[in-house]
Amino acid sequence: MKCSVLAVPLLLLVSGCFRLSQAQHDPNNLSDRQIMVHLFEWKWNDIADECERFLSKMGFAGVQVSPPTENVVAWEPTPGVKRPWWERYQPVSYKLNTRSGTEQQFQDMVNRCNAVGVRIYCDMVLNHMTGDWPSGTPATGGSSFNTGSKDYPAVPYSTYDFNGRDKCSTSSGNIENYGDANQVRNCQLVGLKDLNQGSEYVRGKIIELLNRLISYGVAGFRFDASKHMWPGDLKAIADRLNNLPTDKGFPAGARAFIYQEVIDLGGEPITGAEYVGIGRVTEFKYGKFLGEAFRGRNQLKYLKNFGEGWGMLASGNALVFIDNHDNQRGHGAGGDMILTFRVPKLYKMAVAYMLAWPYGFTRVMSSYYWEQNIVNGQDKNDWVGPPSDSNWNIITPTINADETCGSGWVCEHRWRQIYNMVKFRNVVHGTTMNDWWDNGNNQIAFCRGGKGFIAINNDNYPLQQSLQVDIIFIQRTTTNSNCDG
Repeated sequence: MKCSVLAVPLLLLVSGCFRLSQAQHDPNNLSDRQIMVHLFEWKWNDIADECERFLSKMGFAGVQVSPPTENVVAWEPTPGVKRPWWERYQPVSYKLNTRSGTEQQFQDMVNRCNAVGVRIYCDMVLNHMTGDWPSGTPATGGSSFNTGSKDYPAVPYSTYDFNGRDKCSTSSGNIENYGDANQVRNCQLVGLKDLNQGSEYVRGKIIELLNRLISYGVAGFRFDASKHMWPGDLKAIADRLNNLPTDKGFPAGARAFIYQEVIDLGGEPITGAEYVGIGRVTEFKYGKFLGEAFRGRNQLKYLKNFGEGWGMLASGNALVFIDNHDNQRGHGAGGDMILTFRVPKLYKMAVAYMLAWPYGFTRVMSSYYWEQNIVNGQDKNDWVGPPSDSNWNIITPTINADETCGSGWVCEHRWRQIYNMVKFRNVVHGTTMNDWWDNGNNQIAFCRGGKGFIAINNDNYPLQQSLQVDIIFIQRTTTNSNCDG
């Protein structure tokens, strides 16, 4: 096939162009589905609906859901913080009752999504419990707790289950030096009560929680703040998890997928490589490097060997993404290089490259909108929670005639350029990159075996080039192209 391509600066062509620890790198996805989506802060009933009406039909492999465990109801009248997204990361108990719904609704979601081939991966907060809150502060499931005495009776946890001054040497009890691995793992992360995963009792409670979720049909877990837990403790927990249940559609002997949040941009003693024996690791360099390239700090021509050749983890150990719920708000890693829905043209190109490129297991972000308030380079509204009614109940996304979302939800996964690239990745799975072309700057094109071809133009002038490629079919998305073949 000979293609003459005239392109605009956007995505151009999309086409259809065991050891125990190794098993925990497997997302347990159906073989023809290769991408998960993070439906950040969605309700369980809404996720179930989305699995049935859209995700299964578009070929999504699974959904990362927000933490399912009971959390503090965060309400700070003085600074005006009301029901922020981050309250989900301050658990009070291991009951399954949150703003997203009840335990019964959670189970129903898992069953309905599994029934249409879409797996559920839970974001799990295992490193800590809450920060400091006044006595009487409510929780989403009605449980009581006392942060002063580190008493969480609904688990139950007491002061003996947390890392104390015998392990954390800082005067504040918090992490003060990220160059000290012991501090990072034994001291409190921004005041959050730091659990001792080395305790057999604490391990038992965590294992009990994870096995309950596995029994419901959950396919895997994101371990939040893994960098702040010892790899040996996490491995001891992961190795004692039950196999996934065959009565929920998993093959015999299947293990829960584990991917761990470890921010490793270099320059610190803790590395992502320390955790790959447990499961995959979130590769934060990936989104940072692609953000730099598409924002013009680097040239796209250098992406020819993107992945291990750029100092990242081995492909089979990496969970990759353009942005996540933290760094799209300026938290975590990547700074102002991170691409988000606020720069849609660049974002669509970066996601297209990610879904076309043979590296890692990919996650697409699905966000909600909030009004930023930038003061001295910092967003003072970075706490704002999901769209909600006057009683702070999360609002269900509305679906527009063009398949996009309304009611304050961005739903990047429903953008046409992105869900078409989901189809692309599913079709080309198992092939390698071949026939790379670039113009020496920011116009690139490559094939994936005999199944797919993509061209991306991030220069400010049209791409005009004749290329010889052999592919099964071409699916056009936003493009001004002419192909003969």
